[in-house]
This record gives sequence, C-alpha cells and structure tokens, in this order.
Amino acid sequence: MGKLTVRALRAVLVVVLVGTVLVQGAMVWALATGPEEGSGSLPLTPLRVATILGVVSVQVALVCVWRLVAMVRRGTVFSHAAFRYVDVVIGAIVAVALVWFVVTAINAPGQREDPGVTVIMAGIGVAILGVALVVLVLRMLLAQAVARDGEAAQMRDELDEVI
Repeated sequence: MGKLTVRALRAVLVVVLVGTVLVQGAMVWALATGPEEGSGSLPLTPLRVATILGVVSVQVALVCVWRLVAMVRRGTVFSHAAFRYVDVVIGAIVAVALVWFVVTAINAPGQREDPGVTVIMAGIGVAILGVALVVLVLRMLLAQAVARDGEAAQMRDELDEVI
C-alpha cells in the first residue's frame, strides 16, 4: 500500500472520527439538557441513546481499521494479530445493524400510514448485516493468506536447510 493511499485513508478516518465525536457530544448534550419529547410523536431519549451507541460502534471500527492500516504499512497484516481487529470490526458492524433495527422499531409506530418507510429502514439494516458478512468473507481470505504465508515460510526454511 502506497504512502499516499495510507495518508488519504488516515485523513478520512480522522475526519470521520472527529465528526462522530462531535455528533456524540451533541447527543450527550441533548440528553442532558434537551426536552424528552420532540415536536413529533417520536421519543427522543431512546433515539439519542441509540445514536450514541451506534456512534461508539463506528468509532471502535475506525480505530481497528487504523490499526489494520498500520499493520499493512509494517507488513505484518498477514499474522494472527490481525484477526482480533477484523473480528472487532465485524462485531462493530453487527452492533450498528442491531442499533439500526432498534431505531427502526422505535420509528415504526409513527409510520402506520406509510409502512414503506419501515420496510426501507429494515432493508437498510439487512444491508448493514450484509456488510458484516462481506467483512467475514474477507476475514476468511485473510485466514487463508496467513496459512499460505506460514506454509511459504516453512518451505523457505526447509529450502535454506537443504542449500
């Protein structure tokens, strides 16, 4: 991975992390000072708590991606240590999907006249779970690469002994 790519990815990660911290701070502030009910029929407190939990999940995933990028730069990503970060990313994505389903359930009673919104929101939740499955497949590919790297290292050692 080139230096420019790493720098660009890290810049994006920093911008997203700063943005999530600002959103999180606004939600905590709103929880502490804002009214319980909004102008509509939605209860704001559960939505604010869900937002905070979802943002924490995103932040955890961002930190893990940062660590994985650092491993790529050092050439150590094909190791068992990378699995921990990938597993946490998968867990964070699943957590975001679960939070999204909670938000969908909170929003559903207000959508009785137009249930299509709830169906679309549920579809987005399924799509988020699909992203977790894609990352799981990528984890399996990483496992195969780590195994092949180990086999290659063993063969190199055996070849060095022969020579």
